[in-house]
Amino acid sequence: MKIGVLDIQGSVEEHLESLKKLAKSGMKIEPVLVKTPETLAQVSGLIIPGGESTTIGKLLRRFGLRDLIIERAKKGMAVWGTCAGAILLAKKIIGKQQADSLELMDIAVERNAYGRQLDSFETQLEFDLGSVGRAYAGPGIPGVFIRAPKIVSVGEGVKILAQHKGEIVAARQKNLLVTNFHPELSESLEVHKYFAEMCSEKI
Repeated sequence: MKIGVLDIQGSVEEHLESLKKLAKSGMKIEPVLVKTPETLAQVSGLIIPGGESTTIGKLLRRFGLRDLIIERAKKGMAVWGTCAGAILLAKKIIGKQQADSLELMDIAVERNAYGRQLDSFETQLEFDLGSVGRAYAGPGIPGVFIRAPKIVSVGEGVKILAQHKGEIVAARQKNLLVTNFHPELSESLEVHKYFAEMCSEKI
């Protein structure tokens, strides 16, 4: 099963390395960098990494990927947006700064709501793995927040997976997953494993 990482801007290599570690651990996945429609057609799931959401949104159009991602996601391809990727999946973006959103997931997101680069922080999160039928036997999942957005509200079909101080930091809607934090910047592979399991589900 091929899992793609959108290779146009942001923390691409970090996500790719996490997927490679999963593959080495015995999970039957093949990490793929996605930059063309041809490569996108081959994957069962796509990670949209953290970076600059406005830039990524523009480049999605330039590379001819935006409409194809929307089409495949609506047909069931799993898509995971981290940080900037979460902004791009949202149906509503709050604030003056806008991005060319894919408008796929019934969430409202506020950009850079946790502050500037200096306000970045790391914490431990309780992450609900129940929807893939697996219990996490650990003290918590590392949550690395860098200029993170906030998920301000979610629609009825959206399941909240993790919160920090009452704020939603991870959510899922069928084949769509968002995290405000950066699992690829920690040693934990739990969220990547969760997404790989999503990619194998028939939704």
